[in-house]
Amino acid sequence: MIEIVLLGSGNVATHLFKAFSASEGIRVKQVYNHSEKTLDFFRSKCDVTTEISELAPADIYIMALKDDVVPEISEKLKDLNALIAHTSGSVALDALRACSRRGVYYPLQTFSKDNDVNYSEIPFCLEANTAQDLEILKTLASKVSGNCYEISSEQRKKLHLSAVFVCNFVNHLYAVGEQICKQNDIPFDILKPLIAETAGKVQHASPAGVQTGPAIRNDQSTIKAHLDLLESGENKKIYELLTSAIKTFHGKKL
Repeated sequence: MIEIVLLGSGNVATHLFKAFSASEGIRVKQVYNHSEKTLDFFRSKCDVTTEISELAPADIYIMALKDDVVPEISEKLKDLNALIAHTSGSVALDALRACSRRGVYYPLQTFSKDNDVNYSEIPFCLEANTAQDLEILKTLASKVSGNCYEISSEQRKKLHLSAVFVCNFVNHLYAVGEQICKQNDIPFDILKPLIAETAGKVQHASPAGVQTGPAIRNDQSTIKAHLDLLESGENKKIYELLTSAIKTFHGKKL
């Protein structure tokens, strides 16, 4: 049985708690957060605390915390005789340098507390300062998911950057599309099959190979018509920038 203490109560911590709780061979002994109110979800399910000094003994302490507090909190955990790991995509393993046993347990997924996800499909990106602790993290990840990868801190930074492009930026474009629909009394649901098909294509093909639209066709009349329709100056900039980027990427004349 792997015993875990989770530090954090946000989206990532909540989903890790659910995944661990549903997996054999894992027990979440305790959840920590500095705010009492944020622990309500966990209170009836396991021990909770708002004090670092009251952390329970465990095999692994997983910090699902804001990136900027990871070094500070890890300093407070340095005397624990256990593996200390964080879940950040952009924080290096060395941020835990105060701890003799340190690792990274990064689930590459976008999490919202109220949205269920298929944990078995989530890629876990793992790193540790010793081979033995890396194997422990692999064992922990394998109990939750079939997708485990050994990824260095330098690789993880680039992977996190890629994730921002394919997730956060793309989601903002969904929001812009939804806004345009609402402003023109068009149901956003009309676009959902297109969104699904676009996302589905990259499951079996290179995104560069399935690019469509007026930019790659260099369809100047359509591009101009779209820009004339956009009322927001910010959205015009986005449209022009992405159109230029697609043309450049695919070697089209600007």
